[in-house]
Amino acid sequence: MSGSRAAAAHGARTAALDSDRPADPAGCRACGHRDSAPVLDLGTVPAADHFPPAATPPRPDEAAHPLAMAVCLRCGLAQLVRDDTVTAEPRGVEPRALRDQAADAVERVAAAGLLRGGTVREFASPHGGSWLELLAERGFARTDRPADVVLDSFGLMHARDQAAAMAARVAATAPDGVLLLQYHPLRTIVSGQQWNALRHGHFAYYTLRVLRTMLRTAGMSVITAWEFGLYGGTVLVAAVHGSAEPDDAVRRVLAGEAGMDDPELLRGLQRAADRHAETLRATLESAAARGARVYAYGAASRAVALFCRAGVSRALLAGVADAAPAKQGRRMPGTDVPIISPAELVAARPDRVLLTVPDLLPEVSERFPELAGRWFVDEPADPARELPIR
Repeated sequence: MSGSRAAAAHGARTAALDSDRPADPAGCRACGHRDSAPVLDLGTVPAADHFPPAATPPRPDEAAHPLAMAVCLRCGLAQLVRDDTVTAEPRGVEPRALRDQAADAVERVAAAGLLRGGTVREFASPHGGSWLELLAERGFARTDRPADVVLDSFGLMHARDQAAAMAARVAATAPDGVLLLQYHPLRTIVSGQQWNALRHGHFAYYTLRVLRTMLRTAGMSVITAWEFGLYGGTVLVAAVHGSAEPDDAVRRVLAGEAGMDDPELLRGLQRAADRHAETLRATLESAAARGARVYAYGAASRAVALFCRAGVSRALLAGVADAAPAKQGRRMPGTDVPIISPAELVAARPDRVLLTVPDLLPEVSERFPELAGRWFVDEPADPARELPIR
């Protein structure tokens, strides 16, 4: 997508998101049940999508937004307990890993014979890239009416009212159409100890069992699924109207997520969060004690709570580079760490560079050969895993 078209599309998506800010529901976001079990509480942290100007010092009330996850004891949906933030994240640059995965997904769906008809409609995410051009290359025309193919790549989780959001996607799908939903599975989050998947604006964390129930309630059936390595493991499902039998791919995903509605299992994320913050703090303090100049790459929303909980400051992390011009000249929320351009990062000749989004490693390694041997990857399951320094 061209820069102007991407900006226009993002503006439309952001307006749609910001215009739909109802209060958090009293019960489960999907089924309305009022009984839930707390599984992860990060206390109060900065809004994950608000990057203040670098010239403004952090305010005491900046890290004042509660951030916690609970699981519904009826339907099993893991969800954000409440969200009092109202900001919109500056547009990031779509990473190559996401573009490559989207192209792969479209190829797989086409090979399955599910790209039928000629119209497409997309429910986009503020973080995910658009698939519309990929479908346009296959002859599909965009429409605002019920479409033959309806796309949602990481978009559903941004809806406060999950039941209403699912009903809207089902209604947007033509009677003989297919709904394609891509999501970051709770299984991946738990197995990878990705506690920092919990953030403001991300209201739901799914298992396929929960998604099937939500779709069935709205009148659709999941018929197949595809798994990808993106973000440690993501799933794309295809659903059609009416009652239909799932295939073996669906059954494999269901079998692999057994136990993901167990609150005690999910509480392992709390231990992972505490350990991750402690380890990052110790790693940065050790580097500072050695006189090493450490920077980071990727002003990602997933890093906001981590930096806040680890007490990261400019004394430990000199700056965070990001390719998105909208984030440059700002700072990481709740800290005094500035966000700089990649060119500034290279010019600074850092001793170490913390990569906050592991999926970016192949892309940044190729793009910035000057930084070879200086990267270390931030991964919750193996915090601050160091790469060889040559």
